[in-house]
Amino acid sequence: MKTNPGRFFEDYSLGEVIVHAVPRTVSGGERALYHALYPARHALHSSDEFARACGLPAAPLDDLIAFHTVFGKTVPDISLNAIANLGYAEGRWLKPVWPGDTIRSESTVIGLKQNSNGTSGVVYVRTRGLNQHGEAVLEYVRWVMVRKRDPEAPAPEAVVPDLKKSVPADAIVLPEGLDFTRYDTTLVGEAHRWGDYAVGERIDHVDGVTVEEAEHMLATRLWQNTAKVHFDRTQRPDGKRLIYGGHVISLARALSFNGLANAQMIVALNAGAHANPCFAGDTVRAWSEVLDKAETGAPGVGALRLRLVAVKDGAAPFALKDEAGKYLPEVLLDLDYWALMPI
Repeated sequence: MKTNPGRFFEDYSLGEVIVHAVPRTVSGGERALYHALYPARHALHSSDEFARACGLPAAPLDDLIAFHTVFGKTVPDISLNAIANLGYAEGRWLKPVWPGDTIRSESTVIGLKQNSNGTSGVVYVRTRGLNQHGEAVLEYVRWVMVRKRDPEAPAPEAVVPDLKKSVPADAIVLPEGLDFTRYDTTLVGEAHRWGDYAVGERIDHVDGVTVEEAEHMLATRLWQNTAKVHFDRTQRPDGKRLIYGGHVISLARALSFNGLANAQMIVALNAGAHANPCFAGDTVRAWSEVLDKAETGAPGVGALRLRLVAVKDGAAPFALKDEAGKYLPEVLLDLDYWALMPI
């Protein structure tokens, strides 16, 4: 057999290292398409001149372009037969990705746990994205619920990794040369700096975007994500194509510009959950909560730890979970991350 049906739960082994195909050279084309798909307009990723004033040689590609590119490489080996992508932890952006860089991915299986129904299990992997010099540009852990090929196949010994609840502020990696002492808020379009935000503050980002089938399909193909549930409507009993969770992440991040325009770079991913599925026709809105603040070693640069929540139609303001601690059905995404901002 020359075709590949993808891996099932029983095909993974603890400690296995998976080198993913296919390396991809990224360019300004990815940036243009990213900005066309999402209302993304953070200045550091939009303007070479603005980036140079902040100590960088040019505008790096959006941080989530790096994430989607690295993630997309892993799908044929990790989540082609996934039922759901369950969560993220211990994510760090280690180097900016520039136009012309070639990115590849590799993953290590760090946990396996069969579900009680015997028809699926959860696979935990630590993924790294590497550039053409072999330097790591991104790393993160994610866990995925994957179907079993044979429900009668024996369950492996359950191993669930002990993951940090958040990336410590002193473990954040700062881009070389980053300097916000000449940062121009007029060019950004919003005056609020690091000192203007308080822990516990919540921000309603006001705007919304209705998800269309066509743009979701374009985005998922752009990142070379081949997961069947995003393309093949026969993969779900309801006959719907599931919107790629990363599409929701990028929509929510772009919507957060209104209120967090100066949160320029994502540098760490503490935790994340795709709380409920998103489908074409849903209107996505977002709100944020400031969870923590930290100074950094870079001139004029502070870090904000933010909870970014994406919701769909009918969500009450700032509503997240019910009394039992379960996500409300209108909540699509709960993402905890660190971002850099001028002091």
